Amino acid sequence: MVNAVRTVLGDVPPEQLGVCDAHDHLFFGSPRLPGQELRSASAARAELAAFRAQGGGAVVQWTPYGLGRRAADLPPLSREAGVHIVAATGLHQDVHYDDATLDGLRGRLAEVFVTELTEGIGTSGVRAGFVKVAGGFHALDAHARRTMTAAAEAHRATGAPIAVHLELGTGALDVLDLLCGELGVPPHRVILGHLNRSPDGVVHRQAAESGCYLAFDGPSRANHATDWRMPDAVRALAEAGFGDRLLLGGDTTTAAARSVDGGPGMPYLLRRVRPRLALAVGEALVTRILTENPGRAFGVEWR
Repeated sequence: MVNAVRTVLGDVPPEQLGVCDAHDHLFFGSPRLPGQELRSASAARAELAAFRAQGGGAVVQWTPYGLGRRAADLPPLSREAGVHIVAATGLHQDVHYDDATLDGLRGRLAEVFVTELTEGIGTSGVRAGFVKVAGGFHALDAHARRTMTAAAEAHRATGAPIAVHLELGTGALDVLDLLCGELGVPPHRVILGHLNRSPDGVVHRQAAESGCYLAFDGPSRANHATDWRMPDAVRALAEAGFGDRLLLGGDTTTAAARSVDGGPGMPYLLRRVRPRLALAVGEALVTRILTENPGRAFGVEWR
């Protein structure tokens, strides 16, 4: 299919996504967050239902290889909730994995990514729709360079977009230098995440000028002043002509952050962030950011 978003139920035209949470997690588990794993299918189902009740139509899950994606659970959840789900392949920072996992992937990362994009994740048959990788704090270590090199190979083989976790929102320009400069990935196939965590307007603009997508995700984090800074950052980029490059996401990574457990969760993106952002840039642009932009960012002519 030409220019399709690869969801867990198959490829769909980008315009069918509806209102999209462009960065979130239904399932996630890391040794860095002991006791806060997202493992409950019933909680994931309730969270999707709450998101749907606020007008949500699609969720892009950025959970990569080895961090509890539960790919086989995603298709029934998507059907039951009536919400499109896009799954990820890729690899997070090395601190999220034990040595045995990393050793087992050495030398075959690109092969794993391509297989999960084209054949499926494990025995689930669910194909990933993009590659998720991660940078470090103001730097790219050897692990980040290896994973991004593998992601670039997977992109060349499949056309899949590459989404990047920026640690505390930093390192955007280094990531672009590597992925788009050294490795030749077209900028419009790169999505930079967590830019709201480092509200540097100059860097935001320089990144946008490359042609990549900029994701403002993870509102209402206790340790990040994201909510009140984000509207100004989005407005500055929109006024500079980059409104078509922007994405919004919730990035729910712990059980306590879910709305069904008393946190803001996925619904907060539409219940509170959307109207607040509309005051800054207008409802029409916010609607495009939530609907048209994700379709372009994750829509691919699959090879």
